[in-house]
Amino acid sequence: MIRQNSAPYAALLLRISLGVLFVAHALLKLFVFTIPGTIEFFQSIGLPGPLAYLVIALELFGGIALILGWYVPYFVVPLGLDLVGAIVTVHAANGWLFTNKDGGWEYPAFWLVALIVLLLLGDGAFALRPVRKAD
Repeated sequence: MIRQNSAPYAALLLRISLGVLFVAHALLKLFVFTIPGTIEFFQSIGLPGPLAYLVIALELFGGIALILGWYVPYFVVPLGLDLVGAIVTVHAANGWLFTNKDGGWEYPAFWLVALIVLLLLGDGAFALRPVRKAD
């Protein structure tokens, strides 16, 4: 059973939590790893270095969009693809547990599932720009 009176607030909490995580990841890449360090890491795993700019921008602006509730479904899909890319290119070979050396795939996989849940739930309460289906 879905609790109709609290489901929008559950989606709000999930949306803001996911948004904060993405913003934090973008800021980690900017201020801890730095842009040159992130580019170097991308190249070390066989990805084009300039892709780092796109990933940082997506995580930063996508995270802010989730926090605000601005066109949520349109950001959930590319953010989900970002996580699939992280799982496939970085974490899958490291095993299940994220505590494994270089981080396993459990955390990004759970994060991906949470994004899918948000997509299924909808924008939630207090969305700045909720996407409504046509009547």
